[in-house]
Amino acid sequence: MITDDFVAVIDGSTSKSPVRIADGYSNGRYCMMLIAGFIKRAVASTGVEEFCYGLTATIRDRYRELDMRRLEEHPEERLTASCIVYSRHQRQIWMIGDCQCLVDGRLYENPKPCETVIAEKRAAIIHSLIADGKATVESLRTNDTARQAVIPEMIETMRGQNHDYAVIDGFPIPMEHVRVITLTPTPHSIVLASDGYPFLLPTLAESEAALLRQLTEDPLNAYTFKATKAFVKGNNSFDDRTYVRFRI
Repeated sequence: MITDDFVAVIDGSTSKSPVRIADGYSNGRYCMMLIAGFIKRAVASTGVEEFCYGLTATIRDRYRELDMRRLEEHPEERLTASCIVYSRHQRQIWMIGDCQCLVDGRLYENPKPCETVIAEKRAAIIHSLIADGKATVESLRTNDTARQAVIPEMIETMRGQNHDYAVIDGFPIPMEHVRVITLTPTPHSIVLASDGYPFLLPTLAESEAALLRQLTEDPLNAYTFKATKAFVKGNNSFDDRTYVRFRI
């Protein structure tokens, strides 16, 4: 989203629980909508700490009638999203959660800890299933049993949410895990994107072409690029993707 003072990419987390806090919306999508509303109302001079505090209060307000102890113990049931924001007034980029950007062609990331380890484990399961003749590329694109096998581990790592890494989920955000990029007064070319682009490149066309090559060559995301999910059969991506490029 783009306002007079902020440019933001908001990525709701993929649900790992059937629990829904708002009827008709996944928890990730609902969280994204709440964050967008907060950014629209945010004061131009807002700093990163005030921004994170405001986001947390906005999400937590939706928990008022819920069992907070359960949400503390089951982070997979929270409203959760990542967000990358450019502040025109502060001339900074704020990376809250798993997101990425390019500044003058240089890549910046803020990945979740353990994500690579779990992706490697899923890939190893896929290699074994295919080698043993228990699955095919096409069958796994329809029913990703390898992902299902690592879901419990993914949920377990979520206990580190806003302790070992930052997300927006209505619980206090540890500022040491929010990556802040302060830009010089000189002109810059900036790309903000969600992690749905495995290869972030200087143009949308190049990034989409790289994504298409990945779909063609490794639709299970288990060989040339390893992820915790595959390209579901019939989809042209494995995850939500947003790409915003601008100059300042």
